[in-house]
Amino acid sequence: MERGAGDRTASALFAGFRALGLFSNDIPHVVRFSALKRRFFVTTCVGKSFHTYDVQKLSLVAVSNSLPQDICCMAADGRLVFAAYGNVFSAFARNKEVVHTFKGHKAEIHLLQPFGDHVISVDTDSVLIIWHIYSEEEYLQLSFDKSVFKISAILHPSTYLNKILLGSEQGSLQLWNVKSNKLLYTFAGWKTGVTALQQAPAVDVVAVGLMSGQVIIHNIKFDETLMKFRQDWGPITSISFRTDGHPVMAAGSPCGHIGLWDLEDKKLINQMRNAHSTAIAGLTFLHREPLLVTNGADNALRIWIFDGPTGEGRLLRFRMGHSAPLTKIRYYGQNGQQILSASQDGTLQSFSTIHEKFNKSLGHGLINKKRVKRKGLQNAMTVRLPPITEFAAEEARESDWDGIIACHQGKLSCSTWNYQRSTIGAYFLKPKELKKDDITATAVDITSCGNFAVIGLSSGTIDVYNMQSGIHRGSFGKDQAHKGSIRGVAVDGLNQLTISAGSEGLLKFWNFKNKILIHSVSLDSSPNMMLLHRDSGILGLALDDFSISVLDIETRKIVREFSGHQGQINDMLIDSFLLDSAPLNVTMSPTGDFLATSHVDHLGIYLWSNISLYSVVSLRPLPTDYVPSVVMLPGTCQTQDIELSEETTEPSDEMIAYDSPEQLNEQLVTLSLLPESRWKNLLNLDVIKKKNKPKEPPKVPKSAPFFIPTVPGLVPRYATPEQNNDPQQSKVVNLGILAQKSDFCLKLEEGLVNNKYEAALSLLKELGPSGIETELRSLSPDCGGSIEVMKSFLKMIEMMLDRKRDFELAQAYLALFLKLHLKMLPSEPVLLEEVTKLSSQLEETWIHLQSLFNQSMCVLNYIKSALL
Repeated sequence: MERGAGDRTASALFAGFRALGLFSNDIPHVVRFSALKRRFFVTTCVGKSFHTYDVQKLSLVAVSNSLPQDICCMAADGRLVFAAYGNVFSAFARNKEVVHTFKGHKAEIHLLQPFGDHVISVDTDSVLIIWHIYSEEEYLQLSFDKSVFKISAILHPSTYLNKILLGSEQGSLQLWNVKSNKLLYTFAGWKTGVTALQQAPAVDVVAVGLMSGQVIIHNIKFDETLMKFRQDWGPITSISFRTDGHPVMAAGSPCGHIGLWDLEDKKLINQMRNAHSTAIAGLTFLHREPLLVTNGADNALRIWIFDGPTGEGRLLRFRMGHSAPLTKIRYYGQNGQQILSASQDGTLQSFSTIHEKFNKSLGHGLINKKRVKRKGLQNAMTVRLPPITEFAAEEARESDWDGIIACHQGKLSCSTWNYQRSTIGAYFLKPKELKKDDITATAVDITSCGNFAVIGLSSGTIDVYNMQSGIHRGSFGKDQAHKGSIRGVAVDGLNQLTISAGSEGLLKFWNFKNKILIHSVSLDSSPNMMLLHRDSGILGLALDDFSISVLDIETRKIVREFSGHQGQINDMLIDSFLLDSAPLNVTMSPTGDFLATSHVDHLGIYLWSNISLYSVVSLRPLPTDYVPSVVMLPGTCQTQDIELSEETTEPSDEMIAYDSPEQLNEQLVTLSLLPESRWKNLLNLDVIKKKNKPKEPPKVPKSAPFFIPTVPGLVPRYATPEQNNDPQQSKVVNLGILAQKSDFCLKLEEGLVNNKYEAALSLLKELGPSGIETELRSLSPDCGGSIEVMKSFLKMIEMMLDRKRDFELAQAYLALFLKLHLKMLPSEPVLLEEVTKLSSQLEETWIHLQSLFNQSMCVLNYIKSALL
């Protein structure tokens, strides 16, 4: 790969921008009520930062600044959001900025509890510290023996002033007065660990979630158990109570199920199975509303509404990404605003780079949609297709029929998908005559017109199908296209060529229409994957020997080879930088503004901005001992203000401005850098002066202002006053002053002696059109010049043509000279000889230029018509 060389070891082409598709993880969410805006907000954690959503529309309202490490727990009050990372936690204002940081724990913090003007933090060593928020000082510190009382839950009971209730993994509970630092009461517990504590709508009543799956409704004032409930789905992860008039309690489980319990009838009234595909991280009923907010580690945030007669919640709104690592990502369309992504969770989703309200999920692939609709959703898990391993998409006919073709892990048939309807398509494409179970689809492509799909199989067969009807339209080769498994297929932009790569180490070019083999290329190693850029006709091949070959499909020759990888190549780009997580897929926006990547064990898509769009990037070969530095993955917040390190601010080879020489090569014709106004209108000065002649003489102002005298010329300069040191100045006029020659004439006379005309040319370059005409007119003997000066001027033009520099100035100056003195030249043999030599030199130069022009025009015509 190539990139900018020098001391920098980060990426030369790409800078981290932001992450897409991240909405939640295993940290419980936090619900807040804004008294100012009179609405609820929910905050979810996404790694090193957190998102805040408006519950009313579930729109993203804020993304916090990133913390140094991943957030391990969160809490909030009416003003601040608290987030802990490692043994430190910070307070955020306006859901964005860190305003307070609290340091003092020696172990990782796992519990936070706001407490008025104080906040309570508990670490994994069961050290409890109470902090004053605004002074960031410790108010109280309590240490507990982990073997006897390891804190697992914390709660501030309603109306219990200065008191907190602590639950332990050993099962017992303790009620403390933090102001007097006294243990008020110890609850014996239920001989199993406490996992959750939640205040009930009734005063003195607390719900206790246990490791055994039990929920105990307990009166802490009298130490009496009011009722018990039990779930068979494992430990209780979270508890919440409805406060809109219905006595219902919800309890979460590690299986993703939610149990709903009637507190009056003391029975289970409903089950919300598979509310999340992973454990329920947090669930919260909104105050006095029939809405339940849930989140889980499946990267989903959901809001359920309870408006049915049976009391079961239905999904109202959600924000959802992939719940498992991604398998493939590709930009969809030509505007660079949507990214299609397939995941190990079996879903195909589209993420917008503009706004997440344009995100949409195309759902899971189902083997038989009619069967699922007939037998219900509980049968859907058994008929879901395996994860998508490869897919190809084209938007040309998306409104008419399916425009996406995908092959699945271990499956022979390829599914079609419809982007516009956001669902799986109408067909499963597979050859009918194959009955072997061990044959699978390994590579797919779709033509640029959207009419045909090309599918490669592990048996070496390549088939073509019609996307509109799903009918098989032929195969490449007689029995099979390759002897080995198909590693990649691609169709060019004009549907003329089909390129296929087989595991036997052959790259074949086929005629798309008649399916005949045109050409075959033997590769040095078996190909691993193949990627075609249709616009340029450049084909990239990643081989099993960890090298990359680049071919031109027009000439069918290898034009570049890259080596240096020490592991399997998953995707290809032109740059080199090291990440803390191995990349699985890279895809470049059709508009060239962003690079999108996916990584091992990551659920999101990461965008990198293209630096070459807004700054100069020099791509140079990397040294053999190049070792890239680790670049951090971008966060969900857009990167705006980046503090440059000393390493990046130091000048390097790629940051030094390139100074172009005055002439690249002596054989090249070089133009001057002067504007056209200095030379283009020299022959038309008489016409310009006639047009600019004033219609009436200038009027003298009544009171003329004071002006500082200036020297005539293009560059304004003030005239220096003459110093008169002689008190008795002579009044006799010196006639020699009237006959004084200009500096240009003097330099030309010097040129006859030393044959150097650079100084004379420099003086002429500084003059404007009128000044140039005056100087050239004054060369004739009638205007104070001489034949020798005119000869010197012609020699200066010969010097300019001989060096091939300032070519357009030489033409303009010579044309004006001939216009002014053409009648005089035939009568002077010296000047006539110089003009004859100059004429032959001009003709030779123009013949050379004309041949170069003709050659360039031929090449351009070939490039424009070669592909037609």
